[in-house]
Amino acid sequence: MFQLPLVLLVLIVMLLINSVKILREYERGVIFRLGRYTGVRGPGLIILVPVLEKMVKVNLRTFVMDVPPQDVITKDNVSVKVNAVVYFRVMEPSKAVLEVEDFYYATSQLAQTTLRSILGQFELDEMLSNREKINHDLQDVLDSQTDPWGVKISAVEMKHVDLPTEMQRAMAKQAEAERERRAKIINADGEMQSAQKLHEASEIMAQNPLTIQIRYLQTLNQIANDKTNTIVFPMSLDNITNLFKK
Repeated sequence: MFQLPLVLLVLIVMLLINSVKILREYERGVIFRLGRYTGVRGPGLIILVPVLEKMVKVNLRTFVMDVPPQDVITKDNVSVKVNAVVYFRVMEPSKAVLEVEDFYYATSQLAQTTLRSILGQFELDEMLSNREKINHDLQDVLDSQTDPWGVKISAVEMKHVDLPTEMQRAMAKQAEAERERRAKIINADGEMQSAQKLHEASEIMAQNPLTIQIRYLQTLNQIANDKTNTIVFPMSLDNITNLFKK
């Protein structure tokens, strides 16, 4: 006689406990009453009607998703492996629950297919040099496709481009040749500037013969500082002839 009320009391307590939910600041609850969507609640204390109402919890924080390496064939027919990272968050919890079965898995699959599709439109050099533009294009495409799910793509970043070994060698040779080309250009520019300055100096000296003599004496003075050098003084034939006549 006394067991039935006790059982009912336990059931009532369990129902009350299960009907009380506490949602954190970054959580929202999508409420269903008898299977029909009734609204979004939270954060804070949520009380559900026992048996009649159910809640699906949705996290509103930013998700960080690693996109596994994808085999990509570039526009110039080079096969590479590319991985990326996607940052996204749920902006409308109701759509994230009602419009797609698993928004995280769906976003992951969409990111993989979009990565292969977008990168296939670029040549290898463009892929390596225009990462910012490619990241922006990936974000725009993903964001437009996840918008019906209430998901906002915050950013997409390519992490690593894995090149074939032979392509790495070819790029290394190309980079070395480019460095040599730039070094030769810099050296040629230096020679040209030096020649230009010498030409200007010679024109100035030609206007004043005394300047040449002063420069000549300065050079002799510099040579004389090193005692190991043998100094030969150049003299004209006329001076030598005059010397012997005396």
